[in-house]
Amino acid sequence: MYYPAYCGIVKIRLSDYSSLYDPTFTIRMFMRLMMQRRQTAQTMMRAVAIDQFGGPEVLKVQMIPVPDIEPGEVLIRVEWAGVGEWDPFERQGGYAQMLGLEPAFPYVLGSEGAGTIVAVGEQVSRFQAGDRVYAAGFLNPKGGFYAEYTGVDASLVSPLPEPLTMAQAGVMSGIALTALRGLEDTLSLKSGEAVMIFGASGGIGHMAVQLAKQMGTRVLAVASGDDGVTLAAWLGADAVVDGRRADVLAAAKSFAPSGLDAALLTAGGEAADRALGAMRAGGRVAYPNGVQPAPQPPFGGQLYSYNGEPDAEILGRLNRLISANRSFKVHIAQTFSLEQAAAAHRALEEHYLGKIALRIR
Repeated sequence: MYYPAYCGIVKIRLSDYSSLYDPTFTIRMFMRLMMQRRQTAQTMMRAVAIDQFGGPEVLKVQMIPVPDIEPGEVLIRVEWAGVGEWDPFERQGGYAQMLGLEPAFPYVLGSEGAGTIVAVGEQVSRFQAGDRVYAAGFLNPKGGFYAEYTGVDASLVSPLPEPLTMAQAGVMSGIALTALRGLEDTLSLKSGEAVMIFGASGGIGHMAVQLAKQMGTRVLAVASGDDGVTLAAWLGADAVVDGRRADVLAAAKSFAPSGLDAALLTAGGEAADRALGAMRAGGRVAYPNGVQPAPQPPFGGQLYSYNGEPDAEILGRLNRLISANRSFKVHIAQTFSLEQAAAAHRALEEHYLGKIALRIR
């Protein structure tokens, strides 16, 4: 538990006194004090904030206050942020309208990021200043990750999992957690099953290919374009088909002559619906809420929509899976500076693989 340092004085817990004879105690406390002093000295920050909902043009760099943190939160000095495919919907006011939220402007977007903790709330014992972390913060009340600092509930923060870089971890949480929710919690995949990942070269999809393989399944990846096919094959899919050009239904029937056991759709449309004709009787299909158009499968199986809600339990599961797979990959298609946030949002409308990143510093 840490408290802000004022005038060179810092309070510590009574339990810390047991460490007074630790030879490294003075160094640790000095570093804590310095980090807290640095935080209290930083009162304003650069952020991409909007003053009204609208198109990419509303994304402007502004100077706004560094957020205060609550007892159960940490303050992160953000280095990388993910640009999510759902961010434009938030920028346009879609979530505010759908959920009946009253937005507070200036409004900072960004539901995932990574950086270094600079301060922790008094109820936080799992982290300390200086820890390198990544975090999820969808509709975060303290503001998003398109900023130099953000305050996040400590339960949604995790140490960087090896072997990922800070940039990779910064763009990963939203897509990886959504993929894992779909595969494990919604479809309940079992080793040996045949699963189709539709949209396998996109953000959620390229996470899903790798996670499904770790679960011991046979993966048919439906990717987009030659580059998408190459990416999905590189990620370890058992078979890959170009959803733009190939007959996906025929490929799926060839891949699983007895029918697919499960399918995760990260994109919708006529091609996706037609591909579901390869499902076996009783097969399971899942898609994240927000996929448009919603799937209309031509079979009598089980169809589930779901949300990719983050929590401490699923973050722990994700980290264990990544740490067990030293070849786990997060593909970053393009990187933009904080000042280029509007260009990053426009890039979401073009063909790209994996994820788009904002470099905050």
